Amino acid sequence: MAHKSEDLFDCILMADNRFHGEGYREGFDEGTRQGMIDGRKHGASHGAKLSMEVSFYYGFGITWKCLLQNNTDVKARKRLKALESLLGLIQKFPHEEPHYENLQEDMEKVRAKFRQVCSILNVPADFSDYVKTGGSGGISF
Repeated sequence: MAHKSEDLFDCILMADNRFHGEGYREGFDEGTRQGMIDGRKHGASHGAKLSMEVSFYYGFGITWKCLLQNNTDVKARKRLKALESLLGLIQKFPHEEPHYENLQEDMEKVRAKFRQVCSILNVPADFSDYVKTGGSGGISF
């Protein structure tokens, strides 16, 4: 009789292990799926913000270049050279490479060059001074 109760105990123990394993796999699969969804949302949001920032710097540089290009004084040439350097950094940026390894480093170079250009132009250097996001998620200038 003891043999039959051992089989029942083993059956219960094995069922518990099986359910534990199935639960783990289901939870792991659901967590992986949800993590992919959350990761895509985060990546899209972060990418959009970064794109907005780089686009702003580019528009800023083009606008100032247009304003200064007909000036011939030394100060204007120095400003134009700094602006062209900023625009060059932005144009070298890999716009189509989602797994770009040097993104953070190159973005810091662009930001530093932007601050330098702003200093030379004597204008505020904080990107957030120029772009304000509204409550609806839109951009207002």
